[in-house]
Amino acid sequence: MDDIITIIKSIILLVAAVLVILTAIGIIRYKDDMERVLYARVHILGVIDVACMVSLLVLGEPLLAGVYFILTPFASHAIANGYYYGEDKDD
Repeated sequence: MDDIITIIKSIILLVAAVLVILTAIGIIRYKDDMERVLYARVHILGVIDVACMVSLLVLGEPLLAGVYFILTPFASHAIANGYYYGEDKDD
């Protein structure tokens, strides 16, 4: 029975690793000359956040996953808000 649980955990961690790689490709793919590219990048990083939370749950760290689940939206909002109200506007 332990072997099946280990295999399931390994599969979930491999899926999370693939999501991390796809996220990195998505972030690199966008050029900086696009308008509002930061919002697209923040959205892409949401994928890696979910992968990290799933990985933490699989590894048996539900408290850490819960803290990550609560704090990540605040950090994303702060980054997007700082960009929107930033000083480097062309207006």
